[in-house]
Amino acid sequence: MTKIRITKKFEFEAGHALYGYDGKCKNIHGHSYKLWVTVIGSPIEDSSHVKNGMVIDFGDIKEIVNEHIIKEADHTIFFNGNSPHRALAEKLQGEGHRIVLLPYQPTSEMLIADFAQRLQQHLPENISLYSLRLQETESSFAEWFASFALPS
Repeated sequence: MTKIRITKKFEFEAGHALYGYDGKCKNIHGHSYKLWVTVIGSPIEDSSHVKNGMVIDFGDIKEIVNEHIIKEADHTIFFNGNSPHRALAEKLQGEGHRIVLLPYQPTSEMLIADFAQRLQQHLPENISLYSLRLQETESSFAEWFASFALPS
C-alpha cells in the first residue's frame, strides 16, 4: 500500500523569555508562531468508508493539534520553570495572565520536540507523525523529523 504525507498549518501567538541567554531574547517578547504538522499513512481504500481515499481527515488533525498544543500555547507566555522566572510567572498568573511553566528552556527547538512527543501520543494507530516545522520569525524556524528522533 502506498504511503502519503499530508500537512496542515496552524498559527498561534505566544511569548517567552530565555533565562540566562546572552542576547535580546532574555527579555520577555512574543512571536506569531506558525506550526506545520505533517503525518504519513496509507489512504483508506474502502469505497463504503466515509473517509475513503483519505490518509486522515484534515479536520481530525486540526482537532488533535488544537486540543493538545494550540489550546495551551495560544496567547500564553512560556517560561523555564526551573529558573528564577518561576517567581515572575507565579506573580503574573496571580494577576490572571496565561503562563506555562516548562521543564526546559522555551526555545523553538525544545518546544518542537515537546510538541512532537505530545502529538505522537494522540494520533490514530495507522497514522505516524512524519515531521513538524515551527516558525518563530519570518526567517527562523526549527524542524523535527521522526526519522531523526531517538527512540524513547
